[in-house]
Amino acid sequence: MAAQVLSLDAMLAERRLWRGQPAARPHGRHPSGHAALDALLPEGGWPEAALTEFLLAADGLGELRLLLPTLARLTQAAQAVAVIAPPYLPFPDGWRQAGVDLAHVQVIDAAPRDALWAAEQCLRSGCLGAVLAWPGQADDRALRRLQVAADGGRTQGFVFRALREAANPSPAALRIAVDAGTPPRLRVLKCRGGNPPARALALR
Repeated sequence: MAAQVLSLDAMLAERRLWRGQPAARPHGRHPSGHAALDALLPEGGWPEAALTEFLLAADGLGELRLLLPTLARLTQAAQAVAVIAPPYLPFPDGWRQAGVDLAHVQVIDAAPRDALWAAEQCLRSGCLGAVLAWPGQADDRALRRLQVAADGGRTQGFVFRALREAANPSPAALRIAVDAGTPPRLRVLKCRGGNPPARALALR
């Protein structure tokens, strides 16, 4: 019996076993502009033509700072960005200092009941680089419509919701929780292309 048992090395040498090689990490087509965050994400950046969901413990924890490099890259390439129903008016000087070309930013003031419809139409249009939306109350069916619209329009969609929504299902390709703290911490709850990383990232 022992004579018939080949060692693993012998089996590999005789090509009786196939040894897989680790796949090279994909180069993100849409880097976030934050190397530490890109290193956490399987796609090396924001998912393409998909919905990314930010779940916030409170407003103003740095969630927009995460997107400013992306907005700068898109608007400098003359791609329009729609900002739908933000809870506060964006600070123009801060965005400009971050490199965002405000000539390509459209702020849409929509009532809560209209924000989802406006976001869906903007995502579906196919003429925008990114859509940022604060849809308020949105169930998984409403988010599914946004995900389908982002895919159909080949547009990056970013929605901002309360952290308590993390307990509810979502079709978003990427879900990121931003916890309050000093500094705030970012946790990837769901990501396309791999398992969510176990470690959190401090937002400084």
